[in-house]
Amino acid sequence: MNNWKIETKAVQGGYTPKNSEPRILPIYQSTTYKYDSAEHVAKLFDLEIEGHMYSRISNPTVEAFEKKIAALEGGVGALATSSGQAATTLAILNICKSGEHIVAASTLYGGTFSLFSNTLKKLGIEVSFVNPEASIDDIKKHFKDNTKAIFGETIGNPGLNILDFEKFSSIAKEMGVPLIVDNTFATPYLCKPLEHGANIVVHSATKYIDGHASSVGGIIIDGGNFNWNNGKYPDLVNPDPSYHGVKYVEQFGKQAYIVKARAQLLRDFGATLSPFNAFLMNMGLETLHLRMERHSENALKLAKFLEKHPKVAWVNYPGLSNHKSYSLANKYLSKGCSGVLTFGIKGGKQAGIKFIDSVKLAALVVHVADVRTSVIHPASTTHRQLTKEQQISSGVTEDLIRVSVGIENIEDIIADFDQALNA
Repeated sequence: MNNWKIETKAVQGGYTPKNSEPRILPIYQSTTYKYDSAEHVAKLFDLEIEGHMYSRISNPTVEAFEKKIAALEGGVGALATSSGQAATTLAILNICKSGEHIVAASTLYGGTFSLFSNTLKKLGIEVSFVNPEASIDDIKKHFKDNTKAIFGETIGNPGLNILDFEKFSSIAKEMGVPLIVDNTFATPYLCKPLEHGANIVVHSATKYIDGHASSVGGIIIDGGNFNWNNGKYPDLVNPDPSYHGVKYVEQFGKQAYIVKARAQLLRDFGATLSPFNAFLMNMGLETLHLRMERHSENALKLAKFLEKHPKVAWVNYPGLSNHKSYSLANKYLSKGCSGVLTFGIKGGKQAGIKFIDSVKLAALVVHVADVRTSVIHPASTTHRQLTKEQQISSGVTEDLIRVSVGIENIEDIIADFDQALNA
């Protein structure tokens, strides 16, 4: 499988049936598993052998999904979770505890921004937000002795800025911390952050990975390319008393981070992905490469149409030559810039509301990144919990409309937007 192209991995990776076994990944709808000896179970609980103890921690269907994602991203292992928010939360808590600190780009999804600025703060974890366009020296000024990670998004949501991997990864290496990247909008088909210096990747699998707005889930991918034994991460090096003194780095090597996340955090927090949702997401991955090509193609064509429309004030899409991240998009997203764009209508907020109420093919939904075209007004919905200053820092203005461009015929999409703008 390692020699397969990404399209083939998307279709056939993760699950290889043996003689007379089901061709399609089965749904193992079981909470528990049968064993032949007490000794075998003891070794499972001591993390001495691989296997399934309980479906809160691992499950054969979920495992196949995890293996496929790890293969697509080029990681050494993956951990599926009940949602993208759970994936981000566990990714941070796996290496950061009360009294410690992370640095994050300010241009984040509203839910992530709220998690970092409010909930983690209540847990005693401080977050410093930085302008991703700031210089290396300016970003480094936010680091502290107790900083444990730097976090960013491949494609900011909804600002659509492209992360400068070269800059962020160089900072992470110099400061001795992992670079954690949310790759939800790009997916591994358009961009593989681990190839550009990231160490940990997270996804809201609810979005393009599922692709059909049918199931909620998240996933963490371990790049296996960070030295956890650098003096800053004792919980990965020292004995874990909850597993009879296992030392994760010593016993699991490059997989230390992801094994610890499963053995400690998924076990204790229980943010488990259901086997049925894993089945649906694995099925979604089988067409990921086809869908991302069409999403990107349609979004670019719609962006170019909106650019020329007399009632549109501005358009924001990384595939446009006048976009501030266009050069970074060419560098890191050569296959396409995904299916999300934003724009503003002349007349401001009220004109935008009228537009949203007038679309017919597109739907107003609190979701993004599935096969159907949808629109939303982030300032009054997904980012309404933020202050005006925080909204602006995240790339949200009052007139901004976010469009998730689907895979319908582009002529039908453009016709719908044209009639709604003319309304």
